[in-house]
Amino acid sequence: MAENAQPIIIKKIKKGGHGGHHGGSWKVAYADFVTAMMAFFLLLWLLSSTNQETLTGIADYFSSPSAIDAAGGASTSMIELGSNIDSSKGDGDQSKESDSFEYYSEAFQQMEIDRLEALKKDIEEVIENTPSIRDFKNQILIDITDEGLHIQIVDDKNRPMFDSGSSALKSYAKKILNKITPILNEIPNKLSISGHTDASRYLRSDGYSNWELSSDRANAARRELVKSGTPISKIARVEGLASKFLLNQEKPFDPANRRISILVLKKKSEDSIYREKGVTPEPLTPAEKKINNSVKKPTKKDPVDTSDLQDAIRGGTNRQTGAIVRFRD
Repeated sequence: MAENAQPIIIKKIKKGGHGGHHGGSWKVAYADFVTAMMAFFLLLWLLSSTNQETLTGIADYFSSPSAIDAAGGASTSMIELGSNIDSSKGDGDQSKESDSFEYYSEAFQQMEIDRLEALKKDIEEVIENTPSIRDFKNQILIDITDEGLHIQIVDDKNRPMFDSGSSALKSYAKKILNKITPILNEIPNKLSISGHTDASRYLRSDGYSNWELSSDRANAARRELVKSGTPISKIARVEGLASKFLLNQEKPFDPANRRISILVLKKKSEDSIYREKGVTPEPLTPAEKKINNSVKKPTKKDPVDTSDLQDAIRGGTNRQTGAIVRFRD
């Protein structure tokens, strides 16, 4: 009877189902997905609460970084990208906000152009109607540039403004400055004075070179302007540039390259000089403020002309290393 007994079969069933070998890795993937979605919706919320001017500023900042990069490295100045955004150099726990980019309306900018054109005309009339300086009119170059009204008093082969190697103004150079001073004083625009030499090598045994000579000549012109009645506060900058910026680049030894340059600054150019030195630009006069405020500035609901914003970003301010961009209410 034992020979007819059937064998006993024991089946072992492993618990855990089909997905047991995956463990908990799906939870990590799901957490990454949820984090990404949160970041995405946060970005959408920030964009929906930001005005068009700010969005344009951010787009320009990141799409064209070369436009505001500087070869000289990082700058300590700040970039104002609009009413709701600012950028400042990361410096420990401190960050500064800057309002140095003043908004100048089209009416104000047109007023400046009209003012400078009238000034140019007045100076030309004075030169033409003054016998003592009329013969020098070909040595007085006047033109309007993006920076302001540019007045250049250049040397002639037979009528230099200075003796060779000297910073003492000739008598006729003094007369020219004396005659234009009252006209320059009629407007509040600041002045920038620079001296230039030709490419002739000039170097004394004590190291005195064209750099020092051009600086001394610029200061000689400044002293004569002040002596003739120009307020000291009206002069924003005096500099010597040697032969760095030749008037006639094809002929570096041309006498015309030796010159005194007086720039009647537009307000934006003046502001740029102040910003370069880390100083707050001077405010507009009451009359200028009235003109500048006569046209409503852009708001969140107004269409924005992005050219003004791009000019502000590219107006000589360097992009900072480690810049911090943050939103303000």
